[in-house]
Amino acid sequence: MEVLVVGSCNTDLISYVPELPRPGETVSGTRFKTGCGGKGANQCVMAARLGVSTAMVAKVGNDQFGRDAIQNFRDNNVNVDHVTVTREAHSGVASITVNDRGENCIVIVSGANMTLSPADVQAAAHLIRGSKVVVCQLEVPPDTSLEALRLAKQNGVLTIFNTAPAVPLSDDFFHSTDILVLNETEAEVLTGIPVGDVETAKQAVNRLLARGPGCVVLTLGAGGVVFSGRGSEDTDTLTHIPAESVATVDTTGAGDAFVGAMAYYLSRQRELAFSEVVRRSGVIASHTTTLPGTQTSYQVNILPPGLT
Repeated sequence: MEVLVVGSCNTDLISYVPELPRPGETVSGTRFKTGCGGKGANQCVMAARLGVSTAMVAKVGNDQFGRDAIQNFRDNNVNVDHVTVTREAHSGVASITVNDRGENCIVIVSGANMTLSPADVQAAAHLIRGSKVVVCQLEVPPDTSLEALRLAKQNGVLTIFNTAPAVPLSDDFFHSTDILVLNETEAEVLTGIPVGDVETAKQAVNRLLARGPGCVVLTLGAGGVVFSGRGSEDTDTLTHIPAESVATVDTTGAGDAFVGAMAYYLSRQRELAFSEVVRRSGVIASHTTTLPGTQTSYQVNILPPGLT
């Protein structure tokens, strides 16, 4: 197994509107669609569609949304041996509203995702040990993600931790993380530094590095990415890569596409410089915003021009 993801699995309920509603306001939408989502599922499917072998550790409800989610994984050649069904809760759902500029607001009802436990991670220990990259987020109980990060780290497996949605975390998470990936909002929650430009992003990255991860990658949306070096590269140097200019339609799932692309490159093309991994992942994420939806914007075995 090249990439294993421990994380969330949701059904996306997406409404498109000219403008996002203000509190108390009702607006008319222009169209509606459903799709498979959840940060963990998105990241896993992105990596799978780029061509690596993947597995998912997740929990869904005993309902149609859960059955559809499992079938979607199978359709994308994702190993579902450890996507289990619970009767304790409904499958996770995400209500997403997207305006004409591609901006969104999202409400998540986690449901079955919050029943994924450290015991579920231990049940998949043999797959984790045999993986090249393990990816975790925070749309499942934090202690479950920490269990996966620790187990992977103890067995020499590269760990990517996407701290989304951000909550206060103990240093144990950072010490078990090779690559920490987060956005401006999440960085502010974890550091107390309002991130509004490249300079404040660098301040936040330095503060996060002090907590112990191998490196930090801070995404700035249209502002690009600020990151620290790793491995043989200069870990004391912070680099900014501007985002590629594209005609954005819908930004939903772009951050997950970035993480999934990183997992792909770090498992399949280990000879690449880390700066090139970050650059290529940013290009892939940018191009997903030119299409509507979340996983529907992830291309199958197709890379943007100039990438391999």
